Amino acid sequence: MTKDAETLERAHAIFDPIAERYLERPDVDIGPMFGSQGLRVRGKVFAFVGHLGGLVVKVPESRATELVEEGVAERMVIRERTMREWLTIGIGAGAQRWDGLLGEAFAYLDESTP
Repeated sequence: MTKDAETLERAHAIFDPIAERYLERPDVDIGPMFGSQGLRVRGKVFAFVGHLGGLVVKVPESRATELVEEGVAERMVIRERTMREWLTIGIGAGAQRWDGLLGEAFAYLDESTP
């Protein structure tokens, strides 16, 4: 198994049990997002495991800025474009915060998605 495959496996070992709890909620399912499977509320993705094995979540821009400044997360970059609300949280020291950040992402999209 390659290092990348091991990292993805470790990430899913953390993410999947958390995701299962969300999948029990009304209006939550799982679907494609950036080549992965993302948790969605009413069709809007709020969290997924990125291709490098980090947790990717969507939170309000002000919260994203706080987490980046704390060193907990990095802004997601797609085709040289830095995303304002999408963050990546690594599998290392940040992994203990995945559950809480997934909750924040769910609450944000649940509130803002009709």
